[in-house]
Amino acid sequence: MLSLVGVLALVALATGLLAWTGAPKPFAPALAVLRGTLQLAAISLVLSGIIHSALWIGAALVVMFAVASWTAARRLGALRERLTPVAVAMGAGILITLAIVFLTGAIEFSPRYVLAIGGIVIGNAMTIATLSGRRFVELVDDRWEDVEGWLALGATPRVATRDLVRRAIHAAMVPTTDQTRTTGLVTLPGAFVGAVFGGVSPLEAGRFQIVVLAAIIGCGAIVAVVVTGWLAPVRVRPRQPTP
Repeated sequence: MLSLVGVLALVALATGLLAWTGAPKPFAPALAVLRGTLQLAAISLVLSGIIHSALWIGAALVVMFAVASWTAARRLGALRERLTPVAVAMGAGILITLAIVFLTGAIEFSPRYVLAIGGIVIGNAMTIATLSGRRFVELVDDRWEDVEGWLALGATPRVATRDLVRRAIHAAMVPTTDQTRTTGLVTLPGAFVGAVFGGVSPLEAGRFQIVVLAAIIGCGAIVAVVVTGWLAPVRVRPRQPTP
């Protein structure tokens, strides 16, 4: 009951501040918390029954990936146009990253670890796909005169946006890089805290968390490069994605 009161107070604080400043969609965070609560309750019940089943865990990861791809693609503009590049980029990043993690023995290959690492990597891949794609579109729109100038001089569409691709990739990787750099000093990541509370030694929890952070960075780099590389050949001014 006390946790519910705390959550409601925090949501009310955020909503009140957003409404007071006149920010668009002030109730969006509150609705996100409500949706997240319902989804976590549902997934907790489901996972309690499938945690030891490789088949069902695989199905759960496929659902996570589909929802993540759809969510990121919607943030980049027309869903039909963006879904393929986002899904390919995320799929490549996730598969390559998880293959390295488990084939090298960095983490034990077992259903529960596949689910844990897979879920974390999928979520972060979605975020980086959104950040890199949106930043690229915004940069192209802001610097469209420069892009047109390059095209008029005979540059290929990919060459005309090469510098903007680099900037978008860098911008997308900044949050992940900062989070990794300040781990243990500014933040205690959820995987580390959860492992310690679950009875794992702090040293083992720290090793697990470092592997997770490295997986997120590796996957993020692949996703950002593939998404922006796919979007790079621009011939017409792109439409700004919706907030």
